[in-house]
Amino acid sequence: MAESHGDAKGPAAGAHTEADGGHHGGGFPPFESSSFASQLVSLALFFVLLYVIVSKLALPRIGGAIEARQNKIEGDLAEAQKLKDQSDAALKAYESELASARTRAQAIGNESRDKANAQADAERKALEEQLAAKLAGAEKTIASTRAAAMSNVRGIAADAAGQIVQQLTGVVPDAASVNAAVDASLKG
Repeated sequence: MAESHGDAKGPAAGAHTEADGGHHGGGFPPFESSSFASQLVSLALFFVLLYVIVSKLALPRIGGAIEARQNKIEGDLAEAQKLKDQSDAALKAYESELASARTRAQAIGNESRDKANAQADAERKALEEQLAAKLAGAEKTIASTRAAAMSNVRGIAADAAGQIVQQLTGVVPDAASVNAAVDASLKG
């Protein structure tokens, strides 16, 4: 069994040397100095091709997208500024309308107050005139009633004085002297 084991080792070792392909001296192919020129040419062509593709296809698309986005942002900012200006104008118009309405309301209130005061003054004057007329009429009535009462008082006083004198003295006094005495006492 040891021989068969050794036989298995032999063909496996031979297969191993064949798999290497006979490259005994090299390392990593990009670092081999014999292929530097062809690699540099391939690298230069690749970069030129990549530069053309990027500069002709990708960068214009990216630039167009960036420019479209910038235009959209600027448009949105312009629209926002326009709307802000409109809202500021609307606010100013509202404030001026509000101030105008307040002024009109104050003017209407002042006018209503003035009308009410004028009407109240007119009614007061008319009432005062009516009261003055009634007062004058009442004073005339009082004066006439007083005059009538005073004339009656004078007559009653003369009659009473005549009777008092007659009862005290027993003599009927003269009417002219009684009237003169009553007049003198009424005058004070």
